[in-house]
Amino acid sequence: MPSKTPHTNGTDPVENGINSTKDVEMKDDAPAPLKGGKGKKAKEGEEMAVVVPPPKGSKLSATPSKDKDGDTAMDGPVEGDEGDDGAVKVDPVTKAVVDVKSNFPLLERAVTHFDARFSLRALRSISSIRNRLTPDILAQVITETYQSANPAAKSLLKSLDREHAIFGKTSSIEMEIDTDNKPKAGKKEPKEIIPEIDVFLGILTQIYFLESKDYKKGSIFSAYLADRIHSLNRRTLDSLSARVYFYYSLFCEQIAPLAPSPSSPVVSIRPALLTALRTAVLRKDIDTQSTVIVLLLRSYLATSHIAQADLLISHTKFPENASNNQVARYLYYLGRIRAIQLRYTEAHEHLTAATRKAPSSPSAAGFFQTATKLLLVVELLMGDIPERATFRQASLERALQPYLLLVQAVRVGLLGDFEAAIKQHNDTFRRDGTYTLILRLRQNVIKTGIRMMSLSYSRISLRDICIRLKLESEESAEYIVAKAIRDGVIEASLDRERGFMKSKEVGDVYATREPGEAFHDRIRACLVLHDESVKAMRFPMNQHRLELKNAQEAREREREMAKEIQDGDLDEDDLGGEFEGM
Repeated sequence: MPSKTPHTNGTDPVENGINSTKDVEMKDDAPAPLKGGKGKKAKEGEEMAVVVPPPKGSKLSATPSKDKDGDTAMDGPVEGDEGDDGAVKVDPVTKAVVDVKSNFPLLERAVTHFDARFSLRALRSISSIRNRLTPDILAQVITETYQSANPAAKSLLKSLDREHAIFGKTSSIEMEIDTDNKPKAGKKEPKEIIPEIDVFLGILTQIYFLESKDYKKGSIFSAYLADRIHSLNRRTLDSLSARVYFYYSLFCEQIAPLAPSPSSPVVSIRPALLTALRTAVLRKDIDTQSTVIVLLLRSYLATSHIAQADLLISHTKFPENASNNQVARYLYYLGRIRAIQLRYTEAHEHLTAATRKAPSSPSAAGFFQTATKLLLVVELLMGDIPERATFRQASLERALQPYLLLVQAVRVGLLGDFEAAIKQHNDTFRRDGTYTLILRLRQNVIKTGIRMMSLSYSRISLRDICIRLKLESEESAEYIVAKAIRDGVIEASLDRERGFMKSKEVGDVYATREPGEAFHDRIRACLVLHDESVKAMRFPMNQHRLELKNAQEAREREREMAKEIQDGDLDEDDLGGEFEGM
């Protein structure tokens, strides 16, 4: 405990253990080496005392001295205990509580400055806290933050089964600060807790239920939290409310019966999501609006309601200022819907943009792999062969191995290898959600085989085509060849009377418009990326007004100086250097 009397100069224990109660008087005629001079000798007749400090890491063997009040000076650290190696041991529960409560000032700053970046910083810190969350830690944070009569605290404790927790407790660190630094005055008024802290603790509670796989209790608590957010209209809650609805939908996806069933909770949550979307649009809540649109599309695709998903896309406008992660998810689901609707060109554009916007962090590798798998299937359905470099990427090589077999079969046009690859990796394709699209590739394999034969032979009979492609009859081969000629897959003519296909001479591909169109697509993608980067730039608020004000004041000073020069009050010598900058 520190002494109540004021310390005089020299009463604090110094590093070498010497203590004195007398004030030390600093004189100007101190020895030259002590004054920092180099090469100067001490005056004659004066003795120069040199104090050698102990080396680092050594502990004093002398007993600690006592001050005037008899209190012993503490040499060791005040907080925490030291082990044999000198490291300070920290209680993991106390550390977790401090980490959770350290986000409260960020939320308060977000409300004070009306800046959502502080809320996003608090949300990003959840990844380092989520593995340490327990009901006792959350209950301790709640009881140390709220008063006993707070209804939000009671509801949080009830959801955690900690209704009998004692309020009013403070941590040991806060108690030391209060007793040492703060005078004992009247009782401090309780600090008002902002709703952002309530919702943040609710999100931590959701994450605890998710980590403990208690999905039923998590969905019930999420419904309560969503109703509370719906009753509030605060723009500083936008990013937090979006995260609440995300976990709400995630809980419903894990509760039986699962997604394809019409009685699944995924279907029952849709009215709540649609209500949240309508409210977010009216309040111009961009974060919640983008998140809920993505969750609704995910829900419709889980139950194969493609028509309803298409209606949602046509009747809503995805916000332009949404976060990059939500834009990537929205483009992926939009590409999947367009692929199912046989609109492969649009699906290819959306999926390509989704893979480009996918986060590069290792934690988001799963999304990049899923989007790339669907993109490869769409490219095959369009009649294109994906580049081999795609399968050589370190993060995709193992996940795309089944799709590499498909691409090889389609590229060569071997129908037997194609069917063998589907049979071998049937479970993988069903799990990825690409099985129904891959079944459509059978016609593409046949078309590719016909294209290869049209390039190899100037004339080939329909019977040979039937044998090579393993078709049932010559009539089916004639139908497939005619359709390929009409679709522009091959440049050939069909002689039905003689029963053969005659290929036309292949011209130079660079004489066509295909290279120019591919180059134009790449330029357009770069321009779109540039425009989005410019839109995402942040600037200080009202900075342009300050610059305009400074420029206007500079112009006024120039006018006054020019007027004084004309009147003869000033000359160039009086202006000095300022006149040269005019």
